This record gives sequence, C-alpha cells and structure tokens, in this order.
Amino acid sequence: MRYYSEIETVEQARDLIKGNNKISLCAFQSIDFNKVLTEWYFVEFTDCLFIGCKLPSYMLTRLDNSNTILSAMNVPYQTFRSCLYNAASLYDAYNPDDDASIGMCYDSKVYQRFLATGKRANDINETLARTLHDHSMSDAMHDFLSNYREEDIVAVMGGHALLRNDKHYRDIVYIAKALTERGKIIVTGGGPGAMEAAHVGAWMAGRDNSEVEQALTTLQASTSFNSPLWLKSAFEVMGRYPQEKYVSLGIPTWLYGHEPATPFATLIAKYFDNALREDHLLTIAKGGVIYTPGSAGTMQEIFQDAAQNHYISFGYASPMAFLGTDYWTQQLPAYSLLQNMVKTGRYKNLLLSLSDNIDDIINTIMDFKP
Repeated sequence: MRYYSEIETVEQARDLIKGNNKISLCAFQSIDFNKVLTEWYFVEFTDCLFIGCKLPSYMLTRLDNSNTILSAMNVPYQTFRSCLYNAASLYDAYNPDDDASIGMCYDSKVYQRFLATGKRANDINETLARTLHDHSMSDAMHDFLSNYREEDIVAVMGGHALLRNDKHYRDIVYIAKALTERGKIIVTGGGPGAMEAAHVGAWMAGRDNSEVEQALTTLQASTSFNSPLWLKSAFEVMGRYPQEKYVSLGIPTWLYGHEPATPFATLIAKYFDNALREDHLLTIAKGGVIYTPGSAGTMQEIFQDAAQNHYISFGYASPMAFLGTDYWTQQLPAYSLLQNMVKTGRYKNLLLSLSDNIDDIINTIMDFKP
C-alpha cells in the first residue's frame, strides 16, 4: 500500500527539495510555493497531492497528470487547514472591552455563513467545501493524537448548560486537572458547561489548588455562557494563568454554533458535520469516557459509546465512568438501565462505574490497562 508523506510548512518543503530533484508520494498542504527556495523549479513531481497550495504559473506547467491539485475554494473559511484551531484563531477579533467584537471573529463569521447557506446546505460548492474542511480537521487531529498513547486519551461528557457555580462544575475541574497532571489528554465536545470545566481543569494543571479556586471565583462573574462576561472572564483567567506545558483538545461543531467554543481548550477541532464530530470524539477516547450530568446530547453519547464497547469496535472496551449517583440512577437513570442490560446479557464488555467521589473517578481512569 502506498502512503503519502504530509508536508505542511514551507520549511518542510524546503528541506525535502534540497538535493532531491525527483519527488513522489508527497501531500503538500496549504503551502505557498512562492516562498519555497527556487530549487523546486528543477524538481520533477510525480503522484503528489497539492492541497490548497499557491502554485506559480510556471510551476503548474511542469506538473503532469500523475499529480492532483485541489485549489482553495471561494468560501470564508479554510477548506484546507493544515493545523487545528485554538482560541486565538477562532476568536481572532475579540476585544474584551467590546462585546460586539465577538460577532467579528472568525468563529462567528463561519457560523453566520453556516446558517445563511443552510445547516443542510443544498449548494454543491458549499457541501464540498464543508467536507474538505472537516477532512482537514480530522487529519490535523490525528496528527496531534499520534504523539500520544491511545489509552491516554480520555473524554469528558456532560451538559452545556452546567453553571460555573455548580458543584459538579468544580468536581469536573479537579478531575481533569488531576488526570492531565498524570499524563492523560482531556478531550470534550469543546463547548461550555461541563465541557468547559474539563478544559479549565486541564488549563490549570500544574498549579496550586488555591490558584484554581481563584480562577473559579473569577469565572463566576458569569455563570452561564449566555452572558458576554462568560468569554471575557475566561480570557481574564487565561491571561492571569498562562498554560505552556499541558494540552487538551476540544471538538465542537457549528451545528451548535450558538454554544461558544471554550477558549480553555489549547487545541480545537471544529466541525460542520456533527455526526462525524461525535464519532471521532467517542472513537479516540480509548482511555475511557467520564459522564457527568447532561441531557439529550450526553444520553446519545452514552449509548453510542456502549455500542462501541459492546462490539469491541476499536480493539478493546474502555471505562464508562459516571459522576453523580443520584443523577444517573434517579433523575436520569441511564446507569441503572445499562446495569440491567448487562445483567440480562444484552450488553457485553461494558466497564461501568458510578461514584460521587472524584478520587474514585480518577482512579478508575488511571487504573485502566487495555
């Protein structure tokens, strides 16, 4: 089987071309060849991919039909993005002193385009552009994850409406902080509420608990994402406590674009296609999934995850750890239903646990060995 080497920066392209006049099976992504050393002019390219690249006209004349050229499309978002998003790229025009600046940000502009062209767009140019964009997200995400053991990827699921002053929010922060400090990579759906809490924990990893409490106090200036202070207080905490060592991954979607992406996720893979995004989120979390109180979306994720574990879809089953005994057995008894289905043999291979104690949740994840 043939594999393409991915070339994603001008520097990588320059290094490849030096002393090499025949290049094949390379995928060049979003590279401006006007900035590459002129040695490329004498290079013969065969069976290469040029994805969203800027190619000088005289270079185009030298590319034969064995090469594939996918040009950038005329849409206000990057169809061929070679890296994941982050807070700086999604909130590029954000000014904490100007609430209206949120509407000028890249994230908001893409969401408005998404609504204007239809959540289920009919125009083939738009549907193709979205598909290519999401492919670039998946490619960049897997490039990032390839740096870690698959059993170290742990997902946290829960409701977007969880308030910042809720006890479960604080619990999630400390769970994610502890797991991050112990080598786990936290991933979530990348939104507010329980998802944000997990990324706050990862962001505060390596700091004293007193600093965490100060950060939580600052965030409680706005308990809900519906207030402009929600984003402002987040950036205030990030500025006061910069994170340069630990990482986390948010995977939000423009389908729920009314829910802002949490800036605390150091890396963000944002998708148009929510079904693809949900599948990725559960598939990559081979170190286990922590379920915190949520509603419809969280319920969907629980049973999708259960099916993957039941069928051993991806090599082995992973822990399903539930935080909140009363919630998952009385208010929304999904855990009780799963237990019953395991007892009756309708589900197999489920590694279920339930607790109100954050140490139990942490130990469940840390003790898991595939």
